[in-house]
Amino acid sequence: MDKILHYFPHLTPRQAEQFGMLGELYSMWNARINVISRKDIDHLYEHHVLHSLSIGKALNFKPGTSILDFGTGGGFPGIPLAILFPECHFKLIDGTGKKIRVVEDVAQSIGLENVVAQHLRGEEEKGKYDFIVSRAVMPLPDLMKIVKKNIGKEQLNAMPNGIFCLKGGNINSEISAYKRIAEVMDISKWFQEEWFKEKYLIYIPI
Repeated sequence: MDKILHYFPHLTPRQAEQFGMLGELYSMWNARINVISRKDIDHLYEHHVLHSLSIGKALNFKPGTSILDFGTGGGFPGIPLAILFPECHFKLIDGTGKKIRVVEDVAQSIGLENVVAQHLRGEEEKGKYDFIVSRAVMPLPDLMKIVKKNIGKEQLNAMPNGIFCLKGGNINSEISAYKRIAEVMDISKWFQEEWFKEKYLIYIPI
């Protein structure tokens, strides 16, 4: 939690409280179902919360922005981003029902009013959003095929509507088809922890 406050020092007391509640909630759920790798739960704030918030370093979403978290799993990156941007609207979808139950419980427990969670496959999502966010759900070309239909045309933010995708390791093959338009951001330029080396945020305007 200290790392969140270090990199995001301007959080309101309410936001800090909400972030602080995540540790206990996810530990409780992880004891029941495998939301996060068992060996990784002790690194929740660095490997999951802070990793998710790197999107907030790339773009300060304006109030009223709509964001779809595709394949949210237990709520990443959607839950941390929804805390950081309380005036934006988030929909979190996943094809696994029990993970959506976790998302719903976490959002309700910390009082998030800007989150809707739904048990839904990406192909079934019909809504239009300013941005799609995703964390290593599937290869980028496959993701693009599914979510391009969900990007709205009305522009609200400093960056054009599009996709933010969190990836790690060698990403050259995944972005080869998008080299002309993709922006690859090295997350270690924002966060100094060793774990963030070779972690990237890929932005593709649509």
